[in-house]
Amino acid sequence: MSVITQPTDTLRRQDPQMADVLAGEARRQADSLQLIAAENFTSAAVLTALGSALANKYAEGYPGARHHGGCEYADQAERIAVERARALFGAEHANVQPHSGSAAVLAAYAALLRPGDTVLAMGLPYGGHLTHGSPANISGRWFDFVGYGVDAATGLIDYLRVQELARTHRPQAIVCGSISYPRHPEYSAFREIADEVGAFLIADAAHPIGLVAGGAAPSPVPYADVVCATTHKVLRGPRGGMILCGAEFAERIDRAVFPFTQGGAQMHTIAAKAVAFGEAATPAFTTYAHRVVANARTLAEGLRTRGLAITTGGTDTHLITADPAPLGIDGPAARGRLAAAGMVLDTCALPYGDQRGLRLGTAAVTTQGMGAAEMTRIATLFTAAVTGGDTSRIRADVAELALGFPPYGE
Repeated sequence: MSVITQPTDTLRRQDPQMADVLAGEARRQADSLQLIAAENFTSAAVLTALGSALANKYAEGYPGARHHGGCEYADQAERIAVERARALFGAEHANVQPHSGSAAVLAAYAALLRPGDTVLAMGLPYGGHLTHGSPANISGRWFDFVGYGVDAATGLIDYLRVQELARTHRPQAIVCGSISYPRHPEYSAFREIADEVGAFLIADAAHPIGLVAGGAAPSPVPYADVVCATTHKVLRGPRGGMILCGAEFAERIDRAVFPFTQGGAQMHTIAAKAVAFGEAATPAFTTYAHRVVANARTLAEGLRTRGLAITTGGTDTHLITADPAPLGIDGPAARGRLAAAGMVLDTCALPYGDQRGLRLGTAAVTTQGMGAAEMTRIATLFTAAVTGGDTSRIRADVAELALGFPPYGE
């Protein structure tokens, strides 16, 4: 386990209780398999920026127009992050201040919509996010959401049905994006539908944006009016969000982020985003992004051949959604067995009935350096755990595999 993941001697002396918590989390990450599709390991450089002196800086506003003094270096950090994001994704404008992907989506709504407007988005039972109309979320309380789904047989988006819903409900905005759809959205089809009914097109690209950066997925930037994303997941940056848009929406987006929905920017996180954008612009990241997809396809096929039902029959991205029902167990119970065996992942809605399946991803294990052989081994361990194998033995095998690929080196 690398020293970078360990609490410093200063923290251990000052707060041994919290030092123990951080050390425990470092051990958990090191000796188990991180298969949550929304997680990854940042680089050492990103962690350094997160722990930098910019964590102390209050910087409400934007570069050159802050509400606090002493922002000369904060301004430099944000300008670098913005320019790198624009160059990386080919966008005319980027806002890197959103604290999360959800904050980015809600800011997009604030910029383009008014309370009570109709929005067409993927329904939550089919993989829509909380910000796509959940009644527990501000989106579902402030706007009238209409959900589109997927074909029950194929698990794929039915674009004719999306078009029918758009013609019927005439939404002010259409959202394309999901937390568990393993295929690439057809952004051009969504654009045509949005244009036909006079709607804004918002792409929630929180999951695929890292693949877009690495050239392993199509970009929504040429098609969407606004693109919302996270900077963690496959992009491998700090936890946070960003918004990309054309020049015509730049001022509206910026005002929606600050001062409408957020206060002071987290400048240490913005600096870390800048580092991650710089890393994502390298050939090494391009190679990484394509390996993430290759690993996901290998793992999906390994699980399929061992009896799990794979939604849509496979994946084009980093994530896999699987139904363990053919093995005689439901998603939540399977997740519990996998957790006990050291394989950490999530459950998700399945595109039929009211069952919950499993959602997993390959971003983190690919960062660790794992490849096709390890994906096959994971599929074997995974199935053994789900079918009630010897948990202690499987846990030992998982730890051996994980410790052989330390995310920060020895």
